[in-house]
Amino acid sequence: MFSSVLTKRWVKQTLLAALSLVVVSGVFTRSASAQQLQLTGAGASFPYPIYSKWFDEYYKLTGVQINYQSIGSGGGVRQTLARTVDFGASDAPMTDEELAQAERPVVHIPTVIGAVSIVYNIPGIGSGLKLTPDVLADIFLGEVTHWNDPRIQEVNPDLRLPNLAIAVARRADASGTTFTFSDYLSTVSEKWESTVGRGRSLNWPTGLGARGNEGVAGLVRQLPGAIGYVEQAYAAQNNLAQAALRNKDGNFVMPSLEGASLTAAGVDMPADYRVSIVDGAGPDAYPIATFTWLLVYEEAYDYEKGKALAEFLWWAIHDGQKFAPELDYAPLPEAVVKQLEQTLLGLTYNGEPLLDDAALAR
Repeated sequence: MFSSVLTKRWVKQTLLAALSLVVVSGVFTRSASAQQLQLTGAGASFPYPIYSKWFDEYYKLTGVQINYQSIGSGGGVRQTLARTVDFGASDAPMTDEELAQAERPVVHIPTVIGAVSIVYNIPGIGSGLKLTPDVLADIFLGEVTHWNDPRIQEVNPDLRLPNLAIAVARRADASGTTFTFSDYLSTVSEKWESTVGRGRSLNWPTGLGARGNEGVAGLVRQLPGAIGYVEQAYAAQNNLAQAALRNKDGNFVMPSLEGASLTAAGVDMPADYRVSIVDGAGPDAYPIATFTWLLVYEEAYDYEKGKALAEFLWWAIHDGQKFAPELDYAPLPEAVVKQLEQTLLGLTYNGEPLLDDAALAR
């Protein structure tokens, strides 16, 4: 009898312990799930410096972890369409054909404005080398082959340019930076437009390829005589010499936040945000500038992730903008922010808005 009582007591205690473990485990699982919500994104390397900053700051504020792969705009579009990421990123708007491949409408969210710098490595020559649009196009066409070419020397009379072969460095991957650069060259050079054109990937007539803005920056830094195109932040971070380009008004202008902002200021933003701002007018406008976009599905596939992404986007177009200048990006114009607010309020799950009053108040 005594043994039977002990057995019953042991069974009771075991069941209670097991039940407690299940309850505690359930609470822990729910708590960990809430605290460890993760979003994944992939795409453009152009905005990678500021996106890294944003994701770090937002994690500190909310505990939401955002993992991002800098694989180029082409990869960002492909992974968005394949739904292998929660959001994509591109410096080139998706085409009508690409948008038609999506199972649901994809929304372009402009995040910041950046400038594409023309960078070079000419021993003894610092920043400020002047280049005209036609000469720049002919360099990347392989028709201007040495730095002491008379057409370069003519606009740089104070510089003693060396008899050094020009080595073109360009992107090897599908790239929004390439799209912006080729969009500019197609705008200012009929020869470029008719022979190469614009796109994320090109049939390059010359040059050495490297992956990402970081790859092109590294190639230019290591190779005397090299010239390439990279986002301004990479030029600054790698201490690369940057060229002054002749703009639409005939002035030679260095890459700058102010110049990129002036280029974007006069744009008439369409409802879908797919717009080119290269070769903008204005005496101080820098001619190779672009918005960069995050790509999100208008109707989310997952409520928790969709809500977290919508809340992050709201933060990015408001509080996140203050981090832009320190990383060599220009903040969005106020009129674009106001337009984006309405777009973000239209993000849904099962037809219901993802943003609520509590999210907007943060």
